[in-house]
Amino acid sequence: MIKRSNVKIGVAPIAWVEDDMPEYGKETTFLQTISEIALLGFEGSEIGCLFPRDTNILNAEMKRRGLESITAWISIYLLERPFWMDVRDFTDHVLFLKNAGAKVINVSDQSFSIQHRAHTFYQDKPVLTQEQWTEFADKLNQLGQIAKDHGLEIVYHPHMTTTVQTAAEIDKMLELTNPDLISIIFDAGHLTFSGDDPVKVLEKHFDRIKHIHLKDVRADALKRCEEKKLSFLESILEGVFTVPGDGCVDFPKIFDILAEKEYKGWLVVEAEQNPYEYNPFDYSKMGLEYLMNYVD
Repeated sequence: MIKRSNVKIGVAPIAWVEDDMPEYGKETTFLQTISEIALLGFEGSEIGCLFPRDTNILNAEMKRRGLESITAWISIYLLERPFWMDVRDFTDHVLFLKNAGAKVINVSDQSFSIQHRAHTFYQDKPVLTQEQWTEFADKLNQLGQIAKDHGLEIVYHPHMTTTVQTAAEIDKMLELTNPDLISIIFDAGHLTFSGDDPVKVLEKHFDRIKHIHLKDVRADALKRCEEKKLSFLESILEGVFTVPGDGCVDFPKIFDILAEKEYKGWLVVEAEQNPYEYNPFDYSKMGLEYLMNYVD
């Protein structure tokens, strides 16, 4: 069993409002979202696309409900635009998260990404050259130093259809980056969707994993996504992702490893789904109840 004292239990509000397609759930307000999250018994929430960026408002409403702000996503473009732009935007994001009380920064490089190409087959993702890998890692390390200077840490998010998606790309990124500056998010859902074994990645890179997204995959939906050659966004609407315990990911084995190695940090229930088809309150409750069977 995972020691309760080692972890905090959070949720991603992407179940309420789909960050990549905010028309799905757009009428669900920030206050409704965090009120439901608090009612479910979570200790914290990641910061969604409709959350206020005024930390006076954000902090007051989160505190009122006994919730912590965990982190927020930022897209960077290390190979697509002048680096000063990423430094500017990343530094501002660091200051926002610092003021919100977060300790980790959810970072994803979107250079040449097809994540938001609504009609491009998800397998047609970018692949970096060795020269691009070197540039990418050098710049990411520099951003990691900025974060560290402010008392925060990058937890890079390997993500479908982006620069770093596969287990091999995770290997490459971790080989080239400074372990004192760059850690990663473990997301079993994305790894399974990618065709990799999340258990092997967890075992191999446990020491670099500082944040965990608990996301499952519906095997039947995944098969349809491949057969129909759907995009990443279309795959979400097809129902490829779900909460832990509702799909094909071997979470019992994952939880055994986390218990054995005494993982310390946030466990975040996450599933980007169509909120009109998969009620966010019901599914987040389902994911939380499943998780708590393995936490003591």
